[in-house]
Amino acid sequence: MISIRPETPADLTVIDSIHRAAFQNTGEARLVQHLRDAGKLTVSLVGLDGHLPVGHIAFSPVTVASGAVGAGLAPLAVLAPHRRQGIGAQLVTEGLQQCRAAGIGWVVVLGEPEFYARFGFVPAATVGLTDEYCGGSAFQALELLPGALPRDAGLVRYATEFAGLALPQG
Repeated sequence: MISIRPETPADLTVIDSIHRAAFQNTGEARLVQHLRDAGKLTVSLVGLDGHLPVGHIAFSPVTVASGAVGAGLAPLAVLAPHRRQGIGAQLVTEGLQQCRAAGIGWVVVLGEPEFYARFGFVPAATVGLTDEYCGGSAFQALELLPGALPRDAGLVRYATEFAGLALPQG
């Protein structure tokens, strides 16, 4: 049975392990830790298969020049043996619900368009948003609260902790 719940302090080591295994590097695991240390994990959820943590999703603040604040969905990880069972989709669905409940009006993601379209994400360029990472059609946006998505606002900036993701792993 799959369930989704907020992360707890007891989950930190396993969340790190999930990201290291899912991405086969240390970048995303370090990113989550840096976001947590900086107090920027707006929403952080664990996906469980029974009692076994097998997935994780994080949301952190993003901004545009006008000052509008939304959330960036990243990273999302599910352990390989548990993929294609709906765990990632459940993590996204619950994460978006928690963002909406927290008053977050919009979310962006840099990810697989076919996967994220099912949740209502659209290419961010169609609403006048761009990203720092040249994501093209993979950079997508979703309005959670009516009128909240900043249209034609240009560059969306992620938390500074994301800059370290591109640095050499160590």
